[in-house]
Amino acid sequence: MARMIDGEAFKNMMIASAQAVEERKEEINSLNVFPVPDGDTGTNMALTLQNGAAALTQLESPTLGRALEVTASSLLRGARGNSGVITSLIFRGIAKHMKSLSQADGKDLAEAISAGAETAYAAVMKPAEGTMLTVCRVCGEAAQKAARKNREPEYVLSRVIEAGKKALDETEHQNPVLEKAGVVDAGAFGLLIIFGAMHLALTGKLTQFAARLMPTSVKTMKAQGADFSQFEGEEITYAYCTEFIAEKEDKRRSVDKLRIFLNSIGDSVVVVDDEEIVKVHVHTDTPDKALAEGLKFGGLSAIKIDNMEEQMQRQSRERTHQKNAGRTVAAPDKRYGFVAVAAGEGICDVFRDLGVDVIVEGGQTMNPSTDDLLNAIDSVPAEVVFVLPNNKNIIMAAQQAERLASKEVFVLPTKTIPQGMGALLSFEEGMAPRENAAAMESAAEAVRSGSVTYAARDSEFDGKRIREGDFLALEEGKLLEVGRRSDEVLKKLVKSMSQRGSAQFVSILWGEGGTEAEAMDVKAMFEHENKDVEVNVIPGGQPVYSYILSVE
Repeated sequence: MARMIDGEAFKNMMIASAQAVEERKEEINSLNVFPVPDGDTGTNMALTLQNGAAALTQLESPTLGRALEVTASSLLRGARGNSGVITSLIFRGIAKHMKSLSQADGKDLAEAISAGAETAYAAVMKPAEGTMLTVCRVCGEAAQKAARKNREPEYVLSRVIEAGKKALDETEHQNPVLEKAGVVDAGAFGLLIIFGAMHLALTGKLTQFAARLMPTSVKTMKAQGADFSQFEGEEITYAYCTEFIAEKEDKRRSVDKLRIFLNSIGDSVVVVDDEEIVKVHVHTDTPDKALAEGLKFGGLSAIKIDNMEEQMQRQSRERTHQKNAGRTVAAPDKRYGFVAVAAGEGICDVFRDLGVDVIVEGGQTMNPSTDDLLNAIDSVPAEVVFVLPNNKNIIMAAQQAERLASKEVFVLPTKTIPQGMGALLSFEEGMAPRENAAAMESAAEAVRSGSVTYAARDSEFDGKRIREGDFLALEEGKLLEVGRRSDEVLKKLVKSMSQRGSAQFVSILWGEGGTEAEAMDVKAMFEHENKDVEVNVIPGGQPVYSYILSVE
């Protein structure tokens, strides 16, 4: 048994965990309560850990302190979604506890796991039991008990996994939503995969794991991101530079047809493929369509969407810059600025019209990382920046970016696109920052949101049988109706959101899978249910959701 953990051992343990979660991310995703087509828990944890693995592979024979420092920093900056942020917080606590050690034994590791749980609990505003927080806390307690008997780290980790499995089974009954769905917590399952891979690497069952994951590996290439620098400097004809890597899960699908499709929606098309992946670069006005076509091959990674016109405009007005902690921070030329997370050309246009300086492309299928949001904040030439995540799974990453930012930042906990729009409409230039933040948050809470999407897989939830391809109506994020026809679920959603004629102002954003004609039918439904209601129909162009509705 390994009696101590040094820097090289910890490095290999973290790389092993990144590989394990990457390989099993779909198992983790399958535990999501709603069967909607999102990136969610497994994908976010995999992307977060791959960011750490990519940084660690660059270290040669690191000290334990250095390996811990790089792990904590890279996981934080690469954190995506709530599950990714919580994972990064756990390892931040572990790193903080062990960073002064040259080697760690089982007792040190046990105390560090408990410290990781404490750090994550402290950062979550309303921690719920029956989650990965619970399982991490139980694992820490079991580790400390085991270390009193045997201080060898392999033994301690074996007891961690044993206790974690029992705690994982309990999550189904600790959380009412999980119990209705009949599943365990996805993030907790992912955490046990991490601990399990760390144990295997430490025991030598994954011999030379780090060497097999070095830059020649496709996985590491994906973690580090695709290099499309050779395409810079071209004349801008289309607004968005879109880049991604697609897994070749469907080997029968034609790459040539993908090229033809991409050429039909843009230019500067480059498609490179091998036996496992397809690497794509395209300039287009509809990046959502490019991503949707890539998804037909398999899962996506290394997604990068840049608004080239916006970048040029921003560069022209940013006259002076300052360097801070290795980042470029735009010098302020105004009091207030805004960053919003959104996807869909029409929705992005609305946010720009409402005064947003920088839009981070993302949402349900593409949760931006802490670093993505931090870079957006840095690029806004304002003294105070308000950030609108517009998705509950992005709020924590935004809050981490807020802590890292060198300027005054307020993260408004907007969970939907309509909430983000409502918040912006209440902004007053003459108000103080905190007063504005409070007013905008209050305005966001007053907006009721609904949406229609489709089921990505067969499932059963709260007594409702869900089949792949069914239309799902969600109200305030909760499943309201399931049906084989979109008009059926839309009628139920409109009726529920109208609440006996209380709607005064309604916005209908139609996107992928929706039509303008059906959006006008929805408008008529609202007008039938509500007297003197004002209804605005907007071509949002958003992926995943055919309709997003807001009611005030």
